[in-house]
Amino acid sequence: MNETMIQFFHWYSDGDGKLWKEAEQNADYLSELGITSVWFPPAYKGANGGHSIGYDAYDLFDLGEFDQKGTVPTKYGTKDDYIKAIKALKEKNIQVIVDIVLGHKGGGDELETFKAVKVDEENREKIISDEIEIQSYTKFTFPGREKKYSDFEWNFTCFSGVDYAEGMDSHIYKIKNEYGTGWEQMIDDEKGNYDYLMFNDVEHRNPFVREELNNWAKWYFDETDFDGVRLDALKHISFDFYKEWLTLLRSNSGKNIFAVGEYWAPGQLNLLQKYIEATEGCMSLFDSSLHNNFHTASHEGGSYDLRRIFDETLTQADPLHSVSLVDNHDTQPLQDLEAPVEKWFKPLAYALILLRKDGYPCIFYPDLYGAHYVDKDREGNDQEIFLDKVDGIEELLKARKYHAYGEEKDYFEDANCLGWVREGDEEHSGCAVVLSNKEAYEKPMEVGEKYIGQEFYDFLGRFEKTVTIDENGWGNFPVPAGNVSVWIPKSE
Repeated sequence: MNETMIQFFHWYSDGDGKLWKEAEQNADYLSELGITSVWFPPAYKGANGGHSIGYDAYDLFDLGEFDQKGTVPTKYGTKDDYIKAIKALKEKNIQVIVDIVLGHKGGGDELETFKAVKVDEENREKIISDEIEIQSYTKFTFPGREKKYSDFEWNFTCFSGVDYAEGMDSHIYKIKNEYGTGWEQMIDDEKGNYDYLMFNDVEHRNPFVREELNNWAKWYFDETDFDGVRLDALKHISFDFYKEWLTLLRSNSGKNIFAVGEYWAPGQLNLLQKYIEATEGCMSLFDSSLHNNFHTASHEGGSYDLRRIFDETLTQADPLHSVSLVDNHDTQPLQDLEAPVEKWFKPLAYALILLRKDGYPCIFYPDLYGAHYVDKDREGNDQEIFLDKVDGIEELLKARKYHAYGEEKDYFEDANCLGWVREGDEEHSGCAVVLSNKEAYEKPMEVGEKYIGQEFYDFLGRFEKTVTIDENGWGNFPVPAGNVSVWIPKSE
């Protein structure tokens, strides 16, 4: 069966402990659509307590079990709710992918005093102050948990930098510690060195930190029996750390844990390839280059040459390590990396990731369910956002589940109209896909001799008429202007 992932949240997902219960209730529906894995948001207590999205990780061992940061449940629910949701999904043969945030910690419990230097925010290799003594919230004792599961306490030696110093201006402060005079090694020189992202930056060269994070991974697996991990903010974490961490997790779990990392570098395929090489192919990456092409194509409309849609993408260059996507929680409107794909183009983009053989497609929660939220725009004004369910998304998913199999034959000769045929296999009939970013088209394509005389109908319902396959196995498949059609045998 074709693998399909869903990111089962967005940045503005409802709070009040609803998400885990919603996932449990949707297990049947997701299974019917052919979803084979669900990516959940970070499940542990964040610095912002019951309002935390999860990326301000506070206590990795608190999955909504302890009264910390003003709440027992996380934004998404209690630990019991979480375990029930995981079990419900796994009963439907849906794998669970958990979000892992090991680059930083927020919400420290106590102030500590230590030495640091200020660095230039645009070039973190440039020191701009003498060594000074500062105080920051780098002591993590997790009083609400009372040492259950782990008695490890984090202190300033566990971090390489902070952005808060008591009584001083907000700045990036490089902590002076025994584990290295500089930042950890990254694969790129963006901002001089992009090790530091936010809050208290974890010092992965500290052997006690590595041991704790390795022990925690085994504990987390034993508690939840997850199937895969989504690794946050790889651009800011030593690639050596995750090679070791994943190796030990897979060994300790006795399971080939799937891993996909977020190395967000739109239009920079070389960096994605460089990271895969540096980590010896131990994980897949989200194809931020393909997302960038979708975003551009959706804004340029008919002037965009669709034949370039896979140029400089991981899905084309290294499909076995590519997780393809149309949008995510960082690219949605009002986020820092805002770059949404326009509504009209989304059915085309989903056809391109769901109905072709390359890549592991991931659909985005609002594209299946819709979303509504209010937040500040860049000028500080409230803005109300409505994200509509993508037209035809359920049919596209079912077309992947039942028809996107077998050899792939491309008809990419036209700049504004792409087509391809999946021939099917012994168990599944195939499909013919046509998409246009301009006017309506009719594209002749060969579906094969086994379909001679059969009628194909548009699975998305764009057309009432059928296409009859001629004596040579060819058909003329139409598509509406700026849209996509998926044609399958009528007998199916």
